[in-house]
Amino acid sequence: MSKLNGKVAFITGGNSGIGLAAAKLFVAEGAKVVITGRNLTTLSTVSQELGVNVHAIQANSADPASMENAVSEAVATFGKLDILFANAGITASTPIGNTEISVFEEVLKVNVTGVFVTVQAALAHLKDGSSIILTGSTTATNGYPGRSAYAASKGAISSMTKVLASELSPRGIRVNNLVPGATRTSIWGKSQPEEVAKLEASLGKAIPLQRMGDPEEVAKVALFLASDDSSYIQGTDIVVDGGADASPLGAPIYSQK
Repeated sequence: MSKLNGKVAFITGGNSGIGLAAAKLFVAEGAKVVITGRNLTTLSTVSQELGVNVHAIQANSADPASMENAVSEAVATFGKLDILFANAGITASTPIGNTEISVFEEVLKVNVTGVFVTVQAALAHLKDGSSIILTGSTTATNGYPGRSAYAASKGAISSMTKVLASELSPRGIRVNNLVPGATRTSIWGKSQPEEVAKLEASLGKAIPLQRMGDPEEVAKVALFLASDDSSYIQGTDIVVDGGADASPLGAPIYSQK
């Protein structure tokens, strides 16, 4: 039996990367899916590719009116919401001493305020017992140089997860934080195969499994959190990073061979 049969999912940032991989997997598991994003071209492409069970909406997750309209359209299209995957996010280089404050603030606006705005817009339409999934990052704790804003934003998501879980537990709504490590997505700003290969060769040295993850591997964990298989998991961070966070000394860079 399909894990999400009869359920409706709302995924922000569903037109690329982990969000897109999750949208494909959720549809394959029986869900109807609403995806949002800012790029109308990619939204249209994804919607056409995945068919009638996907509805695409151009929306800005950090704009309350935009998200309220998107949620209203989603409910008008599919009738309800059972799953919210607040996945949309951006990154930027923000080295100390050489960063425009507007750049720093934009990352926080999209990655923190945008997540809160998304959850708040959807909340009245989420059925009791629904699942909310937020997207964090191991960058929150690994000290990645030049990524203060992004790291701070993802640390905030981990903290927000715990608060929302406390607030929404009386309704049986689960809130969990999906925490990817290095994953092959466009967020790295690498588009050419040789650039991606060079990046993976470098990052893989610090990952016990010796490679970056695929978006589909992270999406499978999102599926677990969205489904009833995770019915007793609440308020936690689930790390998907090939062991880099839990077992750093198992990485090839530390090998004595």
